[in-house]
Amino acid sequence: MPGLTLRKQQVSVEEIFHEGGPRVAPPLRRAAMVSVIVNPFAGRYEPDIAPFMETLKPLGLAMARRLVEALGGDPAVVEGYGKGAIVGAGGEIEHGALWHVPGGYAMREILGGAKAIVPSTKKVGGPGARLDVPVTHVNASYVRSHFDAIEVGIPDAPRADEMALVLVMTTGPRVHARVGGLAAADIKGEDGLR
Repeated sequence: MPGLTLRKQQVSVEEIFHEGGPRVAPPLRRAAMVSVIVNPFAGRYEPDIAPFMETLKPLGLAMARRLVEALGGDPAVVEGYGKGAIVGAGGEIEHGALWHVPGGYAMREILGGAKAIVPSTKKVGGPGARLDVPVTHVNASYVRSHFDAIEVGIPDAPRADEMALVLVMTTGPRVHARVGGLAAADIKGEDGLR
């Protein structure tokens, strides 16, 4: 990817069969991908950082495709998503905000136009920092059963001059979700909320 220096990537898939209650079949699958890149703005203040979002777009698309593949290859099984960034100590929190558009729109495109806003989190942290990435339903943010978070991190990342960019996807609600709210079966699909 031109203009981007990638050091490493990590893909993980978790399968949850039960949470103390009855076993579910198929299991809930939760996938996360982290890409560690050089932060071109580390160590200095740069007033105009927005153009770097264009550089990140191909990475977002590639990561979204890899996550769908990790979950079996069918975008239709993906029901939840989220994104995040950990910026190394030589950067600033705003550098993590550069991931909002390339990460979020990539997942929405790969999933065929998902309607809900992609929840996000970001922070500045050193090697081994962990991030709880929020998850919501891909088409309706008010579907409570899909409110979740996936913890991610890499032991040696991000270094001070790096960023760890994250995308996550899930195949369904929390196992044994039972606290009410809008059900996925009742989504109207009009506004990304309901």
